[in-house]
Amino acid sequence: MTKSMPGAAGDLAEQHPDIWAAYSDLGKACADAGPLTDREKRLVKLALAVGAGSEGAVHSHTRRAVSEGIEVAAIQQVALLAIGPLGLPRAVAAKTWIEDKDK
Repeated sequence: MTKSMPGAAGDLAEQHPDIWAAYSDLGKACADAGPLTDREKRLVKLALAVGAGSEGAVHSHTRRAVSEGIEVAAIQQVALLAIGPLGLPRAVAAKTWIEDKDK
C-alpha cells in the first residue's frame, strides 16, 4: 500500500512503518465506529478536506472516491455544498481542486 501512496505520506510510511501501521489502525477503528456506508464516509472525508482547506487531501479523497465508483456529480456536489458554511471563494477553490486533472 505504501508504494502506491504519493508524496510525503508515502515517504513517512516507508521510513516509519510502525507509525504508519498505528495511524492506519486508528483510521480503521474510526471508520468502523458508526453506521455510515463506505460511500458516505468517503464523501464526508472529502468534505472535511474541503473544510480544512487542504488541497492535497481534496485531491487524495477525490481520487479515492472516483476509484471507489462514486459518481462525479456527487463528488462535485461536495464543493457546491461548501458555499453556505465556507463561502463562495472556498467552495470555488474546492471545485477547482476536485476537477484538477494532475492531482
